[in-house]
Amino acid sequence: MRQDHGKHDWLWCKSEIITKWASNTWIFKIENSFENSIFNSEKYKALTWFLKQKDGVSALHPDMPYSMINMKISIKCGGELENSIKCRCVDPCSTEDYIHAMEDIISRTRIGKTWTRNPMESKMISKISREDERPDIPVLKCHKCGRTSHLAKACTKKTKTNEVKIIEEVQCA
Repeated sequence: MRQDHGKHDWLWCKSEIITKWASNTWIFKIENSFENSIFNSEKYKALTWFLKQKDGVSALHPDMPYSMINMKISIKCGGELENSIKCRCVDPCSTEDYIHAMEDIISRTRIGKTWTRNPMESKMISKISREDERPDIPVLKCHKCGRTSHLAKACTKKTKTNEVKIIEEVQCA
């Protein structure tokens, strides 16, 4: 490339590379990777994730100013982390300041980290017996015969609906 065009700065070379090799599929692939990437402090380090996103956005939009790129990337961080980064960094802010603020917020607070169960809690839960976990279930029994083995619908004892029991009186003579 230098043989054909001579010595130029990096921005000119970068724009020439993009115009020559940037096909629609390449642009679609870069846009999808940016849209699907959401910051997770357990998966990525702040520096590597931020720089990867910055490279992708600057490749798609080479004329976009750094403050806009930083704002676009901070939106992908998520609610509380995004808000705390924006509060910490005054606009316009350099990429270094954004990364330092992001790392500082993540290291000092639990923002950007997912909640995980305490390992001691899981040991305590396993010790609890199954009987303690279940509430007391009332015993179901048949209202016709009083047995617990079945319900009235399946009862084999025949009863009449309006059955009146006759009590015999014993007469004294």
